[in-house]
Amino acid sequence: MLRLSGLSKTYKTGDAALSAVSLDVPKGQILGLIGPSGAGKSTLIRCINRLVEPTAGEVRLGEIDLVTLGSADLRRQRRRIGMIFQEYALVERLTVMENVLSGRLGYVSFWRSWLRRYPGQDIRRAYELLDRVGLLEHADKRADALSGGQRQRVGIARALAQEPELLLVDEPTASLDPKTSRQIMRLLTEICAERGLPAIVNIHDVPLAQQFMQRIVGLRAGRVVFDGAPDQLTESALTEIYGAEDWNAMRKGDEEQAEAEADAARRLAQVSS
Repeated sequence: MLRLSGLSKTYKTGDAALSAVSLDVPKGQILGLIGPSGAGKSTLIRCINRLVEPTAGEVRLGEIDLVTLGSADLRRQRRRIGMIFQEYALVERLTVMENVLSGRLGYVSFWRSWLRRYPGQDIRRAYELLDRVGLLEHADKRADALSGGQRQRVGIARALAQEPELLLVDEPTASLDPKTSRQIMRLLTEICAERGLPAIVNIHDVPLAQQFMQRIVGLRAGRVVFDGAPDQLTESALTEIYGAEDWNAMRKGDEEQAEAEADAARRLAQVSS
């Protein structure tokens, strides 16, 4: 289980990015973080694995408080946390297989990683993961030859190569088209269900969050203003999270996008006929 207690982050400018956030995320639960830009969603995720240092509070993964750890112990504990990034964070000149194997860097010696001589069991596991995310035939391609959706799948496989106990996912669909976004979210939820993995997903697409998340937490100005099931995310709750003006603008944008997708589908059907 992941437990956040009173987690806060205040920058040197005095800006409070997070204010006393407390959450429990049990095994196997997929939690979606929503909220306007600047609400603290990415900061929250990065405070968990200390890519951003919290100002106060606890981050407990099992029995260990990650906030109190020194650098060597923190490196060891980070192996338990898989991170999936919005911009993929792949090494473009390396192959898909090499990028997936980089998820094992925390487990192999410096010289093994430098020479890219991974144990046979790691290589076999990487092939299995590529098969699971639908990229086995692309194992020897360079990462820069892939589409956005394929790159995100490589990022998922790399995170799973760590054999993590927790997944942190930062806006995994922000750079993807609607169809690919749904495919990626479906893959993530299936994988978490298969492995009993808890996950925190920072996601800006509210309908997508409602479709795939088991639990939704809404942040506003660094504070939790909603915590519940997707079907509890009412108009009033969304207004509380985003504000009336922002939520109405988002809803209009979603309606326009849905209309554009429907129009494209009608045009395609006409061409096919």
